[in-house]
Amino acid sequence: MNKSFILSCAVTLALGLSGCVSLAPKVPAAQPDVPASWPLPENSVAPDASAPAGSQGRTADIGWRQFYVDPRLSALIEQALHNNRDLRVAVLNVEKARAQYRIQRADRLPSIAATASLQRSRDINQPQPITQQYRAELGTTQFELDLFGRVASLSTGALERYLAEGEASRSAQLSLIAEVANAWLTLAADRESLKVAQATRDTQEASFKLTEQRHALGAASSLDVSQAQTTVETARADMARYTGQVAQDINALRLLAGGALDEALLPTGLGDDATMLGALPAELPSDVLLRRPDILQSEHLLRAANADIGAARAAFFPSILLTGSVGTASGQLNNLFDSGTRVRSFAPQISLPIFQGGRLRAQLAGAKADQQIALAQYEKAIQAGFREVADALALTSTLAGQRQAQEALVGAAARADELSRARYKAGKDSYLVALDAQRALYAAQQQLIATRLAEQTNRVTLYKVLGGGWNERSPIPGTP
Repeated sequence: MNKSFILSCAVTLALGLSGCVSLAPKVPAAQPDVPASWPLPENSVAPDASAPAGSQGRTADIGWRQFYVDPRLSALIEQALHNNRDLRVAVLNVEKARAQYRIQRADRLPSIAATASLQRSRDINQPQPITQQYRAELGTTQFELDLFGRVASLSTGALERYLAEGEASRSAQLSLIAEVANAWLTLAADRESLKVAQATRDTQEASFKLTEQRHALGAASSLDVSQAQTTVETARADMARYTGQVAQDINALRLLAGGALDEALLPTGLGDDATMLGALPAELPSDVLLRRPDILQSEHLLRAANADIGAARAAFFPSILLTGSVGTASGQLNNLFDSGTRVRSFAPQISLPIFQGGRLRAQLAGAKADQQIALAQYEKAIQAGFREVADALALTSTLAGQRQAQEALVGAAARADELSRARYKAGKDSYLVALDAQRALYAAQQQLIATRLAEQTNRVTLYKVLGGGWNERSPIPGTP
């Protein structure tokens, strides 16, 4: 029988038998022990109570461009997605993992190489001329016949790690979007606080000048003048503090955006419509967490660790290596490819581990421990995700109520300030009463800004911890 035919048949058989058996165990089921629904504070209204029937499909498809309705914020997020260096590293890690997977997958196929060689020899003890031989061959070397799935398990593990890096890049994208939004909202809040401080300073300076005039006429005491000055200096100090915070906020945004910022994209104040969260689906189940990128990443890493057990088990069984080649050999280069110069070789090799000093058992034990670690990390990722969503949902209704109460407080403080100033001018109250009313109004205004910021950032957090859109997985160039 033709030897080249035998070699080709052997290679075909090797490819057919490779990876026929997998010794990897079944992937263990996670038991995170989390409730089926979200716990909410007592006497609070669930955010999904008013969701219309059939809203789940529409809500699940909310993309970040739909969620962040302010065009300036959307443009800044787009800039960050293109220029942020941390996200760029995450994408490049995906490319690296893909290359590693392709390298590992290549071991499942025989490598075929063409070689040419010249061998010259001479017996130094014999007065014979130098002998030489030219060879040209095509063949495969050390191809493992993967009867027990060792190479296949390693390839599966590399694939799962590649998919895990893809989920990590998506998680980095969602985190970056949330960081940009929170930094943008913080800048808006600080600029709003700066405006309030400026307005308060202007009002207090006018009041201070009036008090000085009244003091010159003998209608106000030196204590009134000093008290009026305290409000002016307090507002000035707050202006300086908020000016520094605004500068820091811009620096933070510049780092996140990965370059220079267009002033037109920066907020001038904190509005109520910077974000818009669609109605949550009624009775949103907790298993939506399984779609979060970070939890999917942990799941892929668990599958990779499970595949490593299969590779460690297969190491206990014999390994079969195939080496073969076909070609020509001749003592003269000019007749290397003439008839009668063909050579063939086929050298299978089987290796059975007998004594390894406990190395193989230790490797298997280590692979099993890695699987249990990956399982615990997967369960912890689910538990942590449940807490993050539960915390955000708990604040959704309470912050809304807090903001409404704070708005009412600002209105009442503004009326009290107006009345106290009128009574002071009419001589019915001391300046101390008017000063307390001014301070109460200023504190209420600043607290309202802080409450509105907390409500907006909680919306951002809720959108992020739910995966940035329950069915949406925004593609990133270079990810699977």
